[in-house]
Amino acid sequence: MTESTVTLWRPVGPIEFDYIKKADFAEFPPRLPEQPIFYPVLNEEYAILIARDWNLKLDGAGYVTEFEVKKEFLDNYEIHQVGGRTILEYWIPAEELVLFNKNIVGKIRTVREYL
Repeated sequence: MTESTVTLWRPVGPIEFDYIKKADFAEFPPRLPEQPIFYPVLNEEYAILIARDWNLKLDGAGYVTEFEVKKEFLDNYEIHQVGGRTILEYWIPAEELVLFNKNIVGKIRTVREYL
């Protein structure tokens, strides 16, 4: 039986990208104290918007990552609409990020770079 997964995207800046790279594209870094949630997004277009229009301008670079997460794990979380109908995110509490990382299937892939 093939495990059911959901494809998600995460826009990241250079510091977060360096951590992902050092972790062999296997996990996302712990959240900072002022970051109570980890928010992977449900479509690439939204991730591109954030990486290109926010991360690039604020941090000098933006990356869009794509990855698979076990659907059974994600079923424990609600999808939040935070803007238009395609602006959708999961909100993973910071203290659950280690568990989230353990439910990533395969590697985190870099699908876009804005430098």
